[in-house]
Amino acid sequence: MSEKTLAESAEVGTLAEPEHPSSSKRWWILAVIAVAQLMVVLDATIVNIALPSAQKDLGFSDGNRQWIVTAYALAFASLLLLGGRIADLFGRKTAFLIGVAGFAAVSALGGAANSFGMLVTARALQGVFGALLAPAALSLLNTTFTDAKERAKAFSVYGAIAGAGGAVGLLLGGILTDAFDWRSTLFVNVVIAVVAFVGGWILLTNHRDAANGKLDMPGTVLVAAGLFALVYGFSNAETHDWGSALTWGFLIAGGALLAAFAWWQTKATHPLLPLRILLDRNRAASFVAVLISAGGMFGVFLFLTYYLQLNLGFSPTKTGVAFLPMVAALMVASQIGTTVVLPRIGPKAVVPLGFAVAAAGMAWLTGIGIGSSYVSDVLPQLIVTGAGLGLVMPAAMQLATSGVAAEDAGVASATVNAMQQVGGSIGTALLNTLAASAATNYLSGRDATSKLVQAQATIESYTTAFWWSAGLFAGGAVIAFLLYRRGVPEQDADAAPVIHM
Repeated sequence: MSEKTLAESAEVGTLAEPEHPSSSKRWWILAVIAVAQLMVVLDATIVNIALPSAQKDLGFSDGNRQWIVTAYALAFASLLLLGGRIADLFGRKTAFLIGVAGFAAVSALGGAANSFGMLVTARALQGVFGALLAPAALSLLNTTFTDAKERAKAFSVYGAIAGAGGAVGLLLGGILTDAFDWRSTLFVNVVIAVVAFVGGWILLTNHRDAANGKLDMPGTVLVAAGLFALVYGFSNAETHDWGSALTWGFLIAGGALLAAFAWWQTKATHPLLPLRILLDRNRAASFVAVLISAGGMFGVFLFLTYYLQLNLGFSPTKTGVAFLPMVAALMVASQIGTTVVLPRIGPKAVVPLGFAVAAAGMAWLTGIGIGSSYVSDVLPQLIVTGAGLGLVMPAAMQLATSGVAAEDAGVASATVNAMQQVGGSIGTALLNTLAASAATNYLSGRDATSKLVQAQATIESYTTAFWWSAGLFAGGAVIAFLLYRRGVPEQDADAAPVIHM
């Protein structure tokens, strides 16, 4: 199909299915995709709450603890573009089902781990299969929903899951750890995967839009190594410092490898990431919006989790519940933003507005103190921030994949996921470093043995992270306003033909 014109692609679909182009199964397909995506997003945070229990059980050091999280992020981020291209070349249903089944199998391996090495290996393999599953899921959504209104609704659901999945992961991780043990946070994926696999097997067809293409091996190696080095470098900034060779060395290497990848894509016969995907102004703006929103969002999840548990004394389960109002606000805003507001006024107003609202929420959250309460000093701010992110993420994800040629749907979807992963890695490293510096500066010249001084130092670290998150969102508002085109984007029904059932 890669050699056909887009018009020919649409014509073939019409001849194959003269009925209404949208399948009656499309909403069930959305449910299956949503379940699979939730599983992938959950695993970025669900294990975090269980880490102390796992560490005690398996006996690994504090220094090794970060690798339980980092191993997943490294494998996931570095292989996303490869996973997206595999979905385009060999079929999205095949990629989806292998990704789901593999994710379940290695999750069970992790749950049964009897050593640190076995658990880290399982987490890395989760990232590998997640990198195959996530772009396949998003590209299936992109090619299944071509009607403008239905597409908006579908992406509001998907975007809400992508934005709120981290908070849901914290809640589910807390509940499972409190009720059972840390292993249940991994075993639960098997249950979720069974639902996704059965649904995918029954409902999906194996559409191959780039069946005549070939895999760009030099590009694959360059981008995988570049993304690995970039994420690894930012991860080292958390555990070492920015002046460490393990930090700046890998960051420079990652930048050089990605620059080489970009150059190679202009020369390759079958590029892994065709530059036409990046050259559309709205799509490029959407990739940047996803990157920034993911980076700033860690200021909410990471440091507010610390504050709720360490300062307010919340249990893991109660901490997860505390994030639910934010999740609700995000989901409501995503539905209104993508189905009502975006089709009327376009992204140049919607996405910057969402960033501005999220920035206001994070700036408001800096008012927390030692004697603050959740109801008055956290809850309203969470709702405002969630509403802002609900206007940004689903709209950006929809526009990032809208209008791409069908044979590029998988790799475009993978790019969205890569932006989210890299943004999260950058945000975590940056905010952790700034927060630690703020705490150190506050303790300088004060009685560091005083519990009151120590508590206030942690507050300084949290509020510093919140201010920087607000700054990231404010910068996102300006960048989005400058990059997005005016007006409502035209719906290109031929760009990603519907998969006929």
